[in-house]
Amino acid sequence: MRKIIAAAALAGSMTVTGLALAPAAQASAAPAATQASATAGTWGKYYSSNKKAYAYGKTWSFKGKVHTKWYGKEFTSKHGYVWFRYEYKNGRTGKHFYRWNGSTGHTWSKSNIKKLYTYTCWGGATKYCGSVHRIY
Repeated sequence: MRKIIAAAALAGSMTVTGLALAPAAQASAAPAATQASATAGTWGKYYSSNKKAYAYGKTWSFKGKVHTKWYGKEFTSKHGYVWFRYEYKNGRTGKHFYRWNGSTGHTWSKSNIKKLYTYTCWGGATKYCGSVHRIY
């Protein structure tokens, strides 16, 4: 929270003095704001680190369960992997992944999830993984 406030103060002071923010400062401030407001809705395309696979989808909450419908696409003979890492309301954590070849889609849900993150890998469950994104 302090980083967001500091970034906002910096942006305001630079605007008053007529200076523009550097692209690196904008890039570092944007994900923090995006992650803080990402409670439900659509997400992605989130790529693997080598850009050979990506996943996107929709996440929503209904009757105490968090539901996620995701789609995956990869462009080679190897497999793509989408990981979901979650934190329950009681503090416990868990994670699981789905593997696909070509393109696919799937829906899953769990109860009592407080935070949900995703990332995409290609060529192996832990190879060429992209960055982690909070989706709920």
